Amino acid sequence: VQLQAFWGGLVQPGGSLRLSCAASTVALYYDVIAWFRQAPGKEREGVSCISRGDGSTYYTDSVKGRFTIFRDDAKGTVYLQMNNLKPEDTAVYYCAGTNVVRISTIQAIGVMHPIGFRSWGQGTLVTVSS
Repeated sequence: VQLQAFWGGLVQPGGSLRLSCAASTVALYYDVIAWFRQAPGKEREGVSCISRGDGSTYYTDSVKGRFTIFRDDAKGTVYLQMNNLKPEDTAVYYCAGTNVVRISTIQAIGVMHPIGFRSWGQGTLVTVSS
């Protein structure tokens, strides 16, 4: 079971993109579904996540106010709306899920590590450049 990320692309600084994470019915039952990104030569970074229960969300500081995560369970999809994109947002974006990492823990420590997340699919490349 994999979570597949779609709809990356090339966008100018200040532009917007909406990424989609398509999940099977089984994968949607992860407690938390998250977006990570990895830029060339850098470690994978947790960007945002959303809980299945109450819809709680988490955002890393660098994207707060610019990115919004939301889910449409009827369509089996979790979205990442990215506005006011910056060159430093350039990366391959991945989605993944977990039933062992609590969103409350992520919120408390202020960082989301890839450990404990599963169902990594192929990522989608986002390039922010003029």
